[in-house]
Amino acid sequence: MHQRRRTWWRLAACVVVAGVLVVFGGAYLAGSLLIRPVRQPIGDVPEHPPCVAVSFPSESGAELKGWFARREDGEGGVVLMHGVRADRTSMLDRARFLYDAGYSVLLFDFQAHGESSGDMITFGALEFLDARAAVEYLRAKVPGKPIAVIGSSLGGAACLLGAKPVDVDALVLEAVYPDIRQAVENRLRIALGWAGPCLTPLLTMQFKPRAGIDLDDLRPVASIADVKAPIFIIGGELDQRTTLAESQRLFDAAPEPKELWVVAGARHVDFHRYATAEYERRVLEFLRENLRTEGSGRDEPNAQATAGASESDPPRVGGGG
Repeated sequence: MHQRRRTWWRLAACVVVAGVLVVFGGAYLAGSLLIRPVRQPIGDVPEHPPCVAVSFPSESGAELKGWFARREDGEGGVVLMHGVRADRTSMLDRARFLYDAGYSVLLFDFQAHGESSGDMITFGALEFLDARAAVEYLRAKVPGKPIAVIGSSLGGAACLLGAKPVDVDALVLEAVYPDIRQAVENRLRIALGWAGPCLTPLLTMQFKPRAGIDLDDLRPVASIADVKAPIFIIGGELDQRTTLAESQRLFDAAPEPKELWVVAGARHVDFHRYATAEYERRVLEFLRENLRTEGSGRDEPNAQATAGASESDPPRVGGGG
């Protein structure tokens, strides 16, 4: 009897140890996938808009690759910043309508994305340096002209992180996470259901030792109040990765002047593709109001809108958002 009992205890202990190893091993693998670079060839320079290939350094240590299209008669420039695990091509349709509307445009790959160098994705911890490098590059290309940024997911977060937000005249933020801890929890809940939030610490605890990322530095909601430009926040009504409540939280923390557009029926998607006509109308209206040579329009009153499209969702933003 005692021998049998010892055998059962040994089996139980083995099962527990095996379970722990599976859980921690799975979490380690998931962490590796999260920070793994997604570098890949981009392809030929597009004819529309008529771009040239460009390259410029970032204090992140990366050499950033991109495309630049100049409008000699333009009233300003726009930097387009893609989401996590995407690249500059995901912003190409935006570049086309912005160029046609009279703006010079810069599209680039964040470090560890596309054709830019870089060893790991850091969810803004290094990418904020890329955002600043891109803004300064475009500023040098269109001297004396106002500059805006349209940042999707990671691209928007990168505009807000660091010692201070990017210095621009207008800022469009699409599906930007307020806090990286909540962002990770949301994605694990989608993948694992009720167990997701319980396993969140197993992923977030890896950020510091494996990537040197301090989670407290990845809180756009804590720094958006320092933005010195008009802000246009866009969120998806049914987004589970950056929830409507999170977009509202980011909006509430933002200084005036600010606008909010909740895209009806949209999940974590490419909002331009999802609601093309309305997206272009709203974004161009915002830019025309604020990218003015004589001033940035920062004294304009706040406007909050919640109308949008309701078509079926296309593929989600940036592969991971």
